Parts: sequence; structure tokens; C-alpha cells
Amino acid sequence: MTTTTATLTADTELLFLGARCRILADSASTEGRYGLIDMIEVPAGDIPPLHVHDAHDEGFLLLEGELSLFFPGREVRLEPGEFVLAPRGVPHVYRVGDAPARFLVLSTPGGFEEFVRDVAALDEVSPEVLAATAAAREIQILAPPGTMP
Repeated sequence: MTTTTATLTADTELLFLGARCRILADSASTEGRYGLIDMIEVPAGDIPPLHVHDAHDEGFLLLEGELSLFFPGREVRLEPGEFVLAPRGVPHVYRVGDAPARFLVLSTPGGFEEFVRDVAALDEVSPEVLAATAAAREIQILAPPGTMP
């Protein structure tokens, strides 16, 4: 068994679709194995577009607030300290509760964090630009924000 270590060198704070976040580990620092993002403050009621990751499993660890994840035919409500995995190929979306939330996002293999950087660097994020940016990182936007699987 081979072990690797990654030095967590957090990016400066980014604004990703209205949420404050920081990339803690990326593909470059983990030999492509995973990416780790601290979603520092996601606004109350936030719901991103319904989407599916073709190449990444995405895990959510809730630190503060309330967070629900929606999968086809299933809702998972997280309490602080709880974790849920959104496997690649499974459409999903999350909804933040009545107060801002903080959670960690773990993607495996790494790469999703590059999508976060790409979107944070955009001047404007129209649905068309978001879909094209996502597609370049093997993410499909399936429906607009508020659509449940």
C-alpha cells in the first residue's frame, strides 16, 4: 500500500455562484486523487442547478447550518457532523436551510475544484456560460436552480 501526503495550502477566498469558498487541496497537491473545498458561507436557501458529475464522486460534510441533498426519489437531510456521498453519474442538488451553511466538499478523483476556480474567475455567469464551463469539466447541468431530481 502506498501512502501520499498533501500539504493543505488554501487558496485565497473565492466567490462561487454566490457562496464564499476556499480550495484546501487540489489535484496538483494530491496526485489527482481528490480535491477538498471549504464552502465557508453558502447563503440561506441556496439551491444550485440540478447537475450530474460524469467523472467525480462528490461528498458533503456539513459543519454548520442545515443542508439537504436531493437524489432521484430520495432526500437526505444533514445535521452538522454528518456526511453524504453523491456518486458520479447520479443527478443531485442541495438546498441550504433558513440560515447560511458551511460544509466541506470532497471530490474524488480531484478536478471538481478546477470548475470552482473557472466559475469564480468569470465576470458574468449566465446559464449558457455555466453549462459550457461545467461541460469542460465533465459536469452536466440538467436543469435550472430549484429543480429537484
